[in-house]
Amino acid sequence: MAYFPQLKDIKSALEVIREVAKVTPLDESIRLSKQYRSNVLLKREDLHRVRSYKIRGAYNKMSSLTQEERSKGVVCASAGNHAQGVAFACHHLGIKGTIYMPSVTPKQKVQQTKMFGGDTIEIVLEGDTFDDSSKAALDFCRENDKTFVHPFDDEKVIEGQGTIGLELLEQISTPIDYIFVAVGGGGLASGLCGVFNALSPHTKIIGVEPFGAASMKTSIDNGTNTRLEKIDKFIDGAAVQRVGDLTFAICKEYLHDICAIPEGKVCQTILDLYNRDAIVVEPAGALTIAALDDYAEEIKGKNVVCIVSGSNNDIARMAEIKERALLYGKLKHYFIVRFPQRPGALKHFVADILGPDDDITHFEYSKKSNKENAPAIVGIELKSTADLQPLIDRMKAHNFFGGYLNDKPDLFQYLV
Repeated sequence: MAYFPQLKDIKSALEVIREVAKVTPLDESIRLSKQYRSNVLLKREDLHRVRSYKIRGAYNKMSSLTQEERSKGVVCASAGNHAQGVAFACHHLGIKGTIYMPSVTPKQKVQQTKMFGGDTIEIVLEGDTFDDSSKAALDFCRENDKTFVHPFDDEKVIEGQGTIGLELLEQISTPIDYIFVAVGGGGLASGLCGVFNALSPHTKIIGVEPFGAASMKTSIDNGTNTRLEKIDKFIDGAAVQRVGDLTFAICKEYLHDICAIPEGKVCQTILDLYNRDAIVVEPAGALTIAALDDYAEEIKGKNVVCIVSGSNNDIARMAEIKERALLYGKLKHYFIVRFPQRPGALKHFVADILGPDDDITHFEYSKKSNKENAPAIVGIELKSTADLQPLIDRMKAHNFFGGYLNDKPDLFQYLV
């Protein structure tokens, strides 16, 4: 392996970033500790001024630039959090920056990036994914002889992210048995591998990816760095089509395990953290906690750290987050319902077909005068998963059932 983060370099990075990155809290989660019968601690990287750990790597990298490199300016590509770290560093160090972000980046992240960078940065929205944006940024960087600040596949960035590991070991007096870390491109996981391989080799580092963008897991399973042709961009802070070459080489050797968590489960975790713990996180920030169910038996009685990586969440996304959580939990279902074209048909459906706790949350209907039955798209939220089959049985018995859409993803996306 050509590169592996060294402890001395990570310690040097810690001294560099102290100027801008505070030591984030390591808080016990009473709820999660009881639920998993272990000692679950949350490393609150969401509490940085830029609301994610990305300030660490970005600032460490940009502080290392020569005066000539600083004068030419920097370029980066990011789905949001790295962009904010670079923007903050640009303003703090007086370096001009051009920041490429995917066109689908949540508005909140774009606005925050503008706020932190001020007049030292220019934002360019380009492409549908991080990888599209990254390609455009690299082309611009080469054409204009600027320095590219990579979000994960860079030695100084990896060493900056690794400072979280040093903080953790200073904050806890008992051995850490497990660390759960979100994996997008793999920079944070790689930095942690450098620290714990040197100072706490018994600690098991578990990487956690979105199911719809499991590029590191796919690469490790294949034994080679593999580009995914298509990804689910919902967990934008951890959705990349291809991980870094440096980070892949480190993670495949030093991660204890890696898992992929369904986006809907992550959404439910976001809602639980908000409703039960008053913690606001973005989808990538909830990944590590969402993974605990998969390791529930393994972590019993252990000291477990979940890194809460960021909280840059747009309130406008909450409706989609709730929708995905309900679909994953099998509590929201969409049907084609065939209504007889007679007075009182809808009243009959509501009074006699729906259960007492069922709630219509979506309804699209177009009356056809030349048809005996007119179809409607109906979304129904249930109180219990056990209520689904009786509902379907009643619809069929009364000739309302036209089709079930949840298990037909192509049709579902088209109609709903």
